[in-house]
Amino acid sequence: MDQQPTDIHGKAYNRNLLVLVLIIGSFCTVLNGTLLATALPSIMRSFHISTATAEWLSTAFLLVNGVMIPVSAWLINRFGSRKMYLTAMSVFFIGTVTAALAPNFGTLLTGRIIQGLGVGVTMPLLQTIMLSIFPANKRGAAMGTVGIVIGLAPAIGPTLSGWIVDNLSWRYLFSIIAPIAGIVIILAFFLIKDVLPTKKEKIDVWSVTTSTVGFGSLLYGFSEAGNKGWTNPEILGFIGVGIVFVILFGIRQLKMADPFLDITVFKHFEFSLAAALSGITNLAMVGIEMVLPLYIQNLRGVSAFHSGLILLPGALMIGIMSPITGRLFDKYGARKMAITGMTLLTLGTIPFVFLTAESSYTMIIVLYAIRMVGVALVMMNVTTSGMNSLPLNKIAHGTAVNNTFRQVLSSIGTAILVSILTTTTNNNMPNKDLLHTLPLQYKNQAINATLDGFRASFAMSILFALVALVLAFFLKKGNRARENQEEVNG
Repeated sequence: MDQQPTDIHGKAYNRNLLVLVLIIGSFCTVLNGTLLATALPSIMRSFHISTATAEWLSTAFLLVNGVMIPVSAWLINRFGSRKMYLTAMSVFFIGTVTAALAPNFGTLLTGRIIQGLGVGVTMPLLQTIMLSIFPANKRGAAMGTVGIVIGLAPAIGPTLSGWIVDNLSWRYLFSIIAPIAGIVIILAFFLIKDVLPTKKEKIDVWSVTTSTVGFGSLLYGFSEAGNKGWTNPEILGFIGVGIVFVILFGIRQLKMADPFLDITVFKHFEFSLAAALSGITNLAMVGIEMVLPLYIQNLRGVSAFHSGLILLPGALMIGIMSPITGRLFDKYGARKMAITGMTLLTLGTIPFVFLTAESSYTMIIVLYAIRMVGVALVMMNVTTSGMNSLPLNKIAHGTAVNNTFRQVLSSIGTAILVSILTTTTNNNMPNKDLLHTLPLQYKNQAINATLDGFRASFAMSILFALVALVLAFFLKKGNRARENQEEVNG
């Protein structure tokens, strides 16, 4: 029988209620990442702005979120779980209310940036707490619950967004979330406890500067590369600056007695392998989530809401499977799960290379659902496996490193897929003269060129999945929980 859990002050607390508050709060914050996916045209009409300007609502959110993740480890270690969760959710709440009431685009963008500050802390904090309050042999089930947030929330965002925008107003995207976030803050005040040990570390200004400039530049460069092209001087400049500052950041961390972000976690082979596998899996998932709706909406002429509905069964599979796969991990370990998952992900992607302008929607729904089952088998299980290889006092740093790595890889992967789609389509487009002489032939050739772009993009997704499948074979057999049981008891 489990002992009554106690916080760092030795006081008993209700672990189930603490987890429930964390899950609801984090679900709200992560959902916001993709909630504007189908709302941009409506916002553009409201404020009379261009597509490029409107896209800053997503880009700025991604950048601030990505920059905050490396900082999160220091914040959690310095100020503790209760104070940081209450602060992060309050910041997110303020950003959400600001966005809901925004009288102009500048205020809306400010609201999104404030939201990003909160989300950049809540997500790593959720994972760090879940890994710390459960013994190693139960972390799979715990992280399976986290998988619902990481997988399901972003996946249902476009569907929910499409329905709200079609039936209400884009402001409701924020108005609905704000009261839920407010209730979470009230519950957190009573139910979230200090469950992570703290230590008084001074903030290292050089680490914050190099981290912010480095990861911010990289994320911006890669997120814009799909639109502007890899040879664009601005893109090359941002990626170059990002690489230089990330290297400077890494050198600084290795020289510090108490690093701002402990990158020595990469010395643990199992952690490094799990981080790479988790990153590539997320990349394969996010990339298709970006490209497939473009095919459904732009080529097939389906509305944003119905496009979201086509992908919804796959999104629900993540929610259904994550808790199940977490329990299976506790029993069988990550290796078998990862190999099975990556096989499903690869097999589920191959038919997309043969898409036509008349491909069955049922086929798309089924294949997408199969891919998502594969993702659910891999994502949180390999993350848990990697974290189980770390000492307990390095879990906050491991979580921050893993999340940063995954976010950067996702940006790179999405940029690669979008640029392959754009370049292949443009290279195969018929000559403009044909539009005037043989308009029907031009239309058919233009459709085929676009299809070629999608097929090439999906082919690259298969390559990503195959790389991850090969990596899965290098995971250790079994569950590392037994090897690390002494750290829980220590």
